[in-house]
Amino acid sequence: MSNKNRKRFIAGATCPSCKKIDSLMLYFENNVEKLACVRCDYKETQTDPKVASATRASESVIGVFKP
Repeated sequence: MSNKNRKRFIAGATCPSCKKIDSLMLYFENNVEKLACVRCDYKETQTDPKVASATRASESVIGVFKP
């Protein structure tokens, strides 16, 4: 098993969903850092800095056009 596929637990971390301690694991999938709880369905993905900087946070949707 290579280091990229290894799952690591985060000591002392608390799941934001189920509030269990020591249940969060950190792993890489397709070069994307992911966080998951082994006790509930909580999952979080770390966005690539290039993708995050390309989003337009100051814009908002006014309406959706439906022809």
